[in-house]
Amino acid sequence: MQIKNIYENANAYLKGHFLLSSGKHSEYYLQSAKVLEDPKLSEKLAKELAKEIKKANIKIDTVCSPALGGILSGYELARALNARFIFTERVDGVMSLRRGFEISQDEKIIICEDIITTGGSAKESAKAVKDLGAKIVAYSALANRGYCKRVGGNNEVSSICKLEDDLPLFALEDFYFETYEPDKCPLCKDGSTAYKPGSNSGIKHT
Repeated sequence: MQIKNIYENANAYLKGHFLLSSGKHSEYYLQSAKVLEDPKLSEKLAKELAKEIKKANIKIDTVCSPALGGILSGYELARALNARFIFTERVDGVMSLRRGFEISQDEKIIICEDIITTGGSAKESAKAVKDLGAKIVAYSALANRGYCKRVGGNNEVSSICKLEDDLPLFALEDFYFETYEPDKCPLCKDGSTAYKPGSNSGIKHT
């Protein structure tokens, strides 16, 4: 599948001046919500991701996603894997399992995001369910920003990747964007202001 083309066709491959959750700035941003608003396309992508996971012969009981961004991709992946789906959410800044969800001892869970950048949110979600007795068997995402190494990827693991080295990451494509510390951002030096993704101001489609 041509994942980049899918994001472009969905107007989900954005160009602007973005403030990322890591605190860094970037000229580009992937807005997966625009891709996942199409249920048929969401199902197709999840089935393709599930195909890659199944090749590894990993036993999976449950798919867990961090809210909010990972919920749609995680739910579709759970359907494709015929697995249970749950999600974690932040409570007073801490990723937690709520809404009556329960974890069995040694329940085998794959964490699913829409996009993996450093893997910080995915790692927090993993910790929340591990603390309740789960066993994390893998991570997954529709797209990987290239800081972490996915199964089948050609990149080297970056020092800012927060995922465990001994657990596989499955994703459909690697996207490589330059990111900048705020005090070294060339976009800021040109006079523009970074904004958090979700705002419509200043967005251009590339």
